[in-house]
Parts: sequence; C-alpha cells; structure tokens
Amino acid sequence: MKKLINKKEDIVKEMISGMVKAFPENIESVEELPIIVRKEKKRGKVGLVSGGGSGHEPAHAGFVGYGMLDAAVAGEVFTSPSADKVYEAIKAVDSGAGVLLIIKNYSGDVMNFEMAAEMAEMEGIKVGKVIVDDDIAVENSTYTVGRRGIAGTIFVHKVLGAAAEEGYSLEELEKLGKKVVSNTKTMGMSLKSCMVFTTGKNSFDLAEDEVEIGLGIHGEPGTHREKFEDANTHVDHILKKVLDESKIEKEKVAVLINGLGETTLIELFIVNNRVSDTLKEKGVVVEKTLVGNYMTSLDMGGFSITILKLNDEIERLLKSKSDTIALKTF
Repeated sequence: MKKLINKKEDIVKEMISGMVKAFPENIESVEELPIIVRKEKKRGKVGLVSGGGSGHEPAHAGFVGYGMLDAAVAGEVFTSPSADKVYEAIKAVDSGAGVLLIIKNYSGDVMNFEMAAEMAEMEGIKVGKVIVDDDIAVENSTYTVGRRGIAGTIFVHKVLGAAAEEGYSLEELEKLGKKVVSNTKTMGMSLKSCMVFTTGKNSFDLAEDEVEIGLGIHGEPGTHREKFEDANTHVDHILKKVLDESKIEKEKVAVLINGLGETTLIELFIVNNRVSDTLKEKGVVVEKTLVGNYMTSLDMGGFSITILKLNDEIERLLKSKSDTIALKTF
C-alpha cells in the first residue's frame, strides 16, 4: 500500500492539523479533538453540526463556514465519531438558539449523534436533528436501517446553513430539513474499490470488466454488478432510477455530479453532459449544477448523481452566499 501517511493511528489527527494550518482564517479545531469549527462564531443563530467517519473528504469539515456548517466531527476512517466528541462539538457551537444535528443514516452515526444530543439536553442545550437518507439504491444495507445518506447531504448542509444564517429557528430548520431530504435523491456506481488506509486492503473486489451499481460510500453492496459499458449507458440507467424515484416532470432542480475520489473531472463533466442533455429533453429546468468531489470514498473510482427538487424557498437558500474551504463560492 503506497499512501502518504505516517502512523495509522495519527491519520485523522494529522489531517485535521494540516487543514487548520492551511485555512487558519476560516476554521479552527477544538482543543486536541477531531472537531473543526467556524473561526467566527455567530451569536444568536442555531448551530449546525454534522460529521461522520473520515475518508469522505472534503465532507464534512470542508463545508464548515459561513452559510453552511458551524462544526464537523471526524471519526476514524469509515468509523462513526464517538458520542462524547459529538457532544463537545454541540457545546462548542451553541450560542443560545439551539443546535441542529445533520446525520447521515448509518446506524453508528445515528446512535452516537442521538446519544450526544441527550447529553447536551441534560446540560440545557436544545438539540434537533435531520437524518439524511437520499440513497435510493437499496432499502437496508450494511450498517444501515433504511436508506443510506450519501452525497445529497451536501445540499442539506447548504440549504439549512443558509436558513440558519437568516435566523430560522431550530423548529423551522428541522421542518425545512425534512422537506429538503424528501426532495433529494441520489444513486451512484463504482468502477473500482478503494484502499482502506487502516487495513491496507481493498474495501471489496471488482473485476476489471465489471462495475457495481448502487454501492455505498463505505463499500457496502449495491443492487448488482454488470459489465462495464460507455459513460452514457451507465448514466442513462442511473439517471432513470433517480428521476423515477423523484417523480420529477417539468420542474426546477439542482444537480450534483459527485466523484468518489479517483474519477477525473474529465469523466465527471462527460457524465454531466449526458445528465444535462437528458434533463433538458424532458423539460426539467436545471437551476444549479455542481460537478466535482464533494463526498468521496478515499480513492474509489466512480460517481453519483443527485437531484434536488426545488421550490422557491429551497432555490433561494441554495443560491445564497457561502464561504467554506471546499466551496468558497457555492
């Protein structure tokens, strides 16, 4: 395994240290903990906290900043952060208006974030939650009851982050979050597995002429494997599934073409070319498109397509200003 790391047990600590040193004007860490927070804490607003296992960068620490998250908690590679660390993040961002947890739907994340919420509420901090389950590929999977939370989580961060900046209450953010999650559908595919830093092994095995449709971002099984075809063939299959699930006709949407770590921007823009043309043919109006690596799986090859159905409120918030190290201009 050739990876630019030192001791395996220091991977997350050194990554966070390097991130803070690169962007000291934007972010800082909480003591010696794997928690990234906004450098400028805004008083009187609901604090937004998200996180999960490392290996998905720039998610989630890359989305800490104005108009998005107030804190991100990093677990070890593909491992949920512990409840006590999430609790410390909640305390760090609370400014009196409460704290909203944005949680990807994985059993470990849900359990630890909910436990942290209980700890915080015992200290008098009001805590709400939004659970993201945008992955339409499978209903139940490894480490998951119900659908998984994947790249569509970025849209949730952005819309709720903008709403929090505008002064939405905790209850209003929870209500809006549930609407955004219900409007967000994602499905992806893998060309190759990733090499897990801590084990030195591939997360799964895939033949050279195979792809896996609908896999999870930790290498969880998808719907099936099939022979590798050209880009348009795979895009057509995945996009149809997303559109069918979204029940989108001639409506306004936002699109995210997300790379899983290894896939080049050349390939991702080719994917977007097909997605854009297909949506236009169907009379779907694309108001916002993101193409790039937003929620990765280490060095996995592949991509996912996310479609967010817009209404006027969600569109306005999605297009509002943000300033984070991963998205200086959303």
